[in-house]
Amino acid sequence: MNRLENKVAIITGGNSGIGKKTAEIFCKEGAKVVIAARRTEENRKTVEEISALGGEISAVDADLTTTEGCHRVVDYTIEKYGRIDILVNNAGIADKHMPIDLCTEEWYDEVCKIDQYAVYYMSKYALEHMVRAGKGSIVNVSSIGSQGVAGISYSAAKAAVNAMTKNIAIQFSATDIRCNAVGPGPTPTPLNAPEAALHFNQDFAALCGKHIDITLPEAQTEDQAYAILFLASDEARAITGQILYVDHGTTMY
Repeated sequence: MNRLENKVAIITGGNSGIGKKTAEIFCKEGAKVVIAARRTEENRKTVEEISALGGEISAVDADLTTTEGCHRVVDYTIEKYGRIDILVNNAGIADKHMPIDLCTEEWYDEVCKIDQYAVYYMSKYALEHMVRAGKGSIVNVSSIGSQGVAGISYSAAKAAVNAMTKNIAIQFSATDIRCNAVGPGPTPTPLNAPEAALHFNQDFAALCGKHIDITLPEAQTEDQAYAILFLASDEARAITGQILYVDHGTTMY
């Protein structure tokens, strides 16, 4: 308990799945949490549920695919708390396992805007305040899909997240600002629920499945959240530029 006492944390995509579980655990560990996502009703419900458990949490309705939306989240947090200690870039959408010949330009852009560009925008704007404070921790949520075992758009976006993670870490490696990533393996969330998976390209998903061990257990949202907690906390103060895969060894070849 209290591993994040009095820390101020932004969690994008914090109203469902891994983001929501991370918000819950962060609050239990003493953080003041701001979640950011587009769905107003889900934001409200998440704030109500976690507040009822005793957490200090608020929400910003924002489209994180835009610079305006990302600025709104950062500005709200600074106005409310005066600083940003932790940024968790979790917002994202699933890729439907579309291979390059079936992936439209429109779908490629849609995936990259939220899975890649939102990470860039949020990190850029949050870092302005972390630099002034001289400290901070960014944890990006990547994926085993970054290794190519997903649709073309998702694989490209998550590979970019890994590269940005290392690039930011290099820039600030001599400071108390750190940047790491968690790479979830198969984890039950609304994005990959059975009804959502019906819309995936089944042929390419099966082909990707030949390159990962899909017989291993699925990780759970709390497994991802606790990995994020560790990297965000001062316990990981000497760790930066690392991609921590949380997948029961699914991609460990």
